[in-house]
This record gives sequence, structure tokens and C-alpha cells, in this order.
Amino acid sequence: MTISMKALLGSAALALAATGASAETGACLITKTDTNPFFVKMKEGAEAKAAELGITLKSYAGKIDGDHEAQVSAIEACIADGAKGILITASDTKAIVDSVKAARDAGLLVIALDTPLDPIDAADATFATDNFLAGELIGKWAAATLGAEAANARIALLDLAIAQPSVDVLRDQGFLQGFGIDLADPAKWGDETDPRIVGHDVTAGNEEGGLKAMESLLAKDPEINVVYTINEPAAAGAYEALKAVGREGEVLIVSVDGGCPGVTNVKDGVIGATSQQYPLQMASLGIEAIAAFAKDGSKPVPTEGKDFFDTGVTLITDKPVEGVESIDSAKGLELCWG
Repeated sequence: MTISMKALLGSAALALAATGASAETGACLITKTDTNPFFVKMKEGAEAKAAELGITLKSYAGKIDGDHEAQVSAIEACIADGAKGILITASDTKAIVDSVKAARDAGLLVIALDTPLDPIDAADATFATDNFLAGELIGKWAAATLGAEAANARIALLDLAIAQPSVDVLRDQGFLQGFGIDLADPAKWGDETDPRIVGHDVTAGNEEGGLKAMESLLAKDPEINVVYTINEPAAAGAYEALKAVGREGEVLIVSVDGGCPGVTNVKDGVIGATSQQYPLQMASLGIEAIAAFAKDGSKPVPTEGKDFFDTGVTLITDKPVEGVESIDSAKGLELCWG
């Protein structure tokens, strides 16, 4: 949406003076969808900070996760509008690079949110969860929860998309490393040779996709006892598939996101553990960075020792294990979104 400057003149005057942003400063937020609670909260954070700083914000989203062409069109619109910067969660982290280059060549600051581009330096900066760590935390938790039985695990991995965007690879490979499985090539999923892996399937990050992927993998091996999912909507779908065959109480489900529905599912025993990330903070910091860039051309710097700005991640579980720091679902519900 576009935030009216007239409505902000009174309250934003001091913010404009403090930041140096002008009434003509425009920014774009481009997300994968506008229905996933993660992106809804991201948009909320961007809108609130834009209003505070007197920046005109336009928001765009694909119809579904994976709608690459809609994101290309959105970037073209932002360039044509003369925006100062773009915040984007890319559906296809490789294919979007040429469009991002066009925006940067036109003088826009481009910041990847949550999902690093491939290569990561195709954007001016990345504000994100350490997605590999997010996966690693739930992998370590699952292995420790199973104890000696981890050696006999039957693992299903419910990923995002065939294109394997960076966030998809990082979470998946982090989980496998945390569980103690050799990664082969850590830059992709699906090439592992560990016999405990039943298989990978894709979900498009939604509940229907999670249900179908789980059904497919259960047909391959009905004895699956560990399920990794790219996000909590996919986990909810996987649970429904397991429930349909009477196995919902026998399988560990782990996930990533930390939205309120997902944390509630941890509380209710649907998900064993999830890694919570903070999309509102990502977007809010992104708008601040665009304001700074509009003022003096400065660009954000990454967290020390990393090639992105780390916005944090926390393991949420009501069944803590030794050696893996976590908080319970009650605390997670205080920090959740969506």
C-alpha cells in the first residue's frame, strides 16, 4: 500500500528532520505472497517504520510462493516510480539477480529480507535470520530427543521448491547437519546418501503442499518418524497427513518460523520444536536503511563475521534437551507474530 504523506505531515515532521528523508523518498517491499503470516508481519513492520520516517511505501507480492514473474514486474515498477530502495524476499534467488542488478544500476538500494540472493552479494545487503542455524537448532533438538534411536531414524524432509531458493537450502542443510548427517554438497539438498533419509518433497510453503508432500513420502515409507518442514504452514499440513493414518502421536515434527499459529502448535504438541525468527524487525531495519541511503548514500554493514545482518533466531519447545538452548511456548507466544 502507499502511505499518504499528507496524513503524516504533523507526526512525521520531526522524524523527517532527524533522518534527512524527504517527502519524495519512496521505498518498495516485495514479498513472496501477501497471505503467509510471516510476510504479513513483514509488511506491518515496513509500513510502521515508513510512516514513522515519512517514507512512501509501495508493497507487492506474488500470487503464490514461487511467483517469480510477479517479482520481476514489481522491481520494474519500483525503478519506474523512482524509488530509493527495494526490500525483497525473492522467490527464485538466482533468476531474480538480473532484475536486482537493473535496480542497483538505476541507483536503488536493494536489500534482501530473510532469503539471501544467490550470490548473496547480488543485493546491497541482506537482513535475515541465520537460516542455517535455524535448521541446525531443530536438527540438534530432534537428534537429542531421539537419543540412541536417532541412529534408526526415518526422516522426511518437506522443502520449499524445486528451484531450491537459498532459504530452502540453508534450513534443510542446517537441519541435517544438526541431526548428524553428512551433507555432501551443502549448496543444495537431495544429494545426501545417508540411509536414514526417506526423501525430499516440496510444499510451496503452505498447508496443502505440506499435506500432499507428507502423503507422498508416507507412501514411500510408512515408518517415517522424523519430519523436517521448511515452515509451520507446511508442518500443519504434514500433521494432518499423519493424523489421517493414525500416526500423529508417533512422529517428531520440527519447523522454522515462530509465527503465533506455529508456536500454538508447539504448545498443542503438533510441532515438537520450531526456530523463531523476527520478520517485523527485518523489515523495520530495512526501511531505516533505505532512509539512511536516501539521506547520505550510506549502506548497511553485515554482522561481524557474517555476510549478512543477523536479525536473530530462538528455538521454541516445551521439551527442552540438554545442550540446546531454548525457550518454552509460553515465552514464544509473547514474541510471536501473525
